[in-house]
Amino acid sequence: MADTNGQVTDGAADRAAGPRAYGEGTADPERLRRITAWRQAERILSRTPVDRTLGEQLAALAESARGVTDLGRPADIYGDGVVAELEERVAGLLGTEAAAFFPTGTMAQQVALRCWAGRTGNPTVALHPLAHPEVHERGALPAVSGLRTVHPTSEPRLPTAAEISDFAEPFGTLMLELPLRDAGFVLPTWEELEAVVAAARERDAVVHFDGARLWECATRFGRGLPEIAALADSVYVSFYKTLGGISGAALAGSASLIEEARTWRHRYGGQLFQQFPAALAALAGLDRELPKLPAYVAHAQVVARALAEGFAESGHGWFRVHPEPPHTHQFQVWLPYPPDVLTEASVRQAEETGVALFRKWHPASAGPPGLSFTEVTVAQAGLEWTEHDVRQAVAEFLKRVEAA
Repeated sequence: MADTNGQVTDGAADRAAGPRAYGEGTADPERLRRITAWRQAERILSRTPVDRTLGEQLAALAESARGVTDLGRPADIYGDGVVAELEERVAGLLGTEAAAFFPTGTMAQQVALRCWAGRTGNPTVALHPLAHPEVHERGALPAVSGLRTVHPTSEPRLPTAAEISDFAEPFGTLMLELPLRDAGFVLPTWEELEAVVAAARERDAVVHFDGARLWECATRFGRGLPEIAALADSVYVSFYKTLGGISGAALAGSASLIEEARTWRHRYGGQLFQQFPAALAALAGLDRELPKLPAYVAHAQVVARALAEGFAESGHGWFRVHPEPPHTHQFQVWLPYPPDVLTEASVRQAEETGVALFRKWHPASAGPPGLSFTEVTVAQAGLEWTEHDVRQAVAEFLKRVEAA
């Protein structure tokens, strides 16, 4: 088979070799087994950098870097050179005055929200309880930045204009995660987004977009990235999620905001000496992935429909594909089995057939006990899957669930 770098490997031989073919550098043997299974699968819906060995990642970076910048130039020092080039590229793509590179999105958003708290005089941030700062950052906003969070809605979607207008407490910043990942990568319509932003403006609040996955929102909104970003006062974007980079993020907005953000970036420990590997990978990801995203989003709808048909035809009972159709190239699948049973079935399917339909499963945070969900991403590797391929893979997966 050919991997995403065009290198030919023997998938059957790799699977026979087992986890040792991937190395011994991972402390968790089950995680190593999963990574090995995904990496050696001949067919998979998406491949991620994590699936590659360290050597493969270094080789891929060296190859892709040749096409994105002049490698004969000096390396970056404290944010100049290729890092500054990336910042200019992002500002141009989003139509903002400026952008600043950050080592992590967590830092970028904390800095943005801290800046807005100072400028508005209000440290309260309105956001969804499933938003990244509330679920995945260990209470960083109040602990590190002294900010207070409030929730205009707890529904598994972004707030409506009415919920913003009628919310009982004042707030200085409205943060909208686009898409809202932990609710199923869900988005509002363009008209709903415009209305929510307008409602925040009527309350004299500024608007910040958590756009970690903003790149793939353009298809549903039917708008270009500059028009989407123009709704907000600041936007954060990630380089390693959709774009497959190494790490890093950017905060984009007005020149004065970004100048202030650079000061706070230094204070937060984000002024790194050199960052060229992450910057080069980000530039390569922008070139490689942005033009393909509409195709990914369109084919995710094909895959989601075929998954639903496969589960329905199996007669196994309750399931859920959410949202249906997907709003981006990512969505959730829910089943009424323990997550360890479903993860084992996923790994065994990849090991035994060379087909990886699902990755890791997780216990559901809502609903009755016994529900689990997984996240499905459709990218370049998934474009070759037909509806028949998906339905057949569902049948093979369920055989292994039954055998657990």
